[in-house]
Amino acid sequence: MTAIEFNHRIASLKDTLELFTRRFTKDQEESEDLIQDTVLKALTYRDKFKQNTNLKGWLYTIMRNTFINNYRKAQRARTTHDDTKELYYLNVADSHTFNSPDSSYEYKDIVNCMNDVKSDLLIPFKMHVDGYKYHEIADSLEIPIGTVKNRIFHARKEIQKKLVAYST
Repeated sequence: MTAIEFNHRIASLKDTLELFTRRFTKDQEESEDLIQDTVLKALTYRDKFKQNTNLKGWLYTIMRNTFINNYRKAQRARTTHDDTKELYYLNVADSHTFNSPDSSYEYKDIVNCMNDVKSDLLIPFKMHVDGYKYHEIADSLEIPIGTVKNRIFHARKEIQKKLVAYST
């Protein structure tokens, strides 16, 4: 199928595409935008269309996926508008906290517990905390990667035990 024939077939399905958009939106402008996006993607990816397949179904799939992607993008971008006087809701302190007083530790307490860990466990653990990858730690210390993972795991468990004992 030539590009001209393909374009003509898509243009002949414009009314059908309008009916498809009714499944997704009642707004006329959104409907027109969705049709335009669908046709643009269809023309852009014409080489992906296989001869002797259902063009209407292919266009519907493009339209549905475009609608879903646009919806998700809009949900991520949705922000809260505060129209109250003095921007009350934006200026109120957040009373919700993820840390409970029972499980919160000061940085110095964690460092004290870390310093009590054996050095063969502590060195790989500190390197991992500093952002080194397992293979980088293994190369630097000239030990197998499995040993690095094991030492980091045991260092973390030892620090957790000391922090629990520290809090009581």
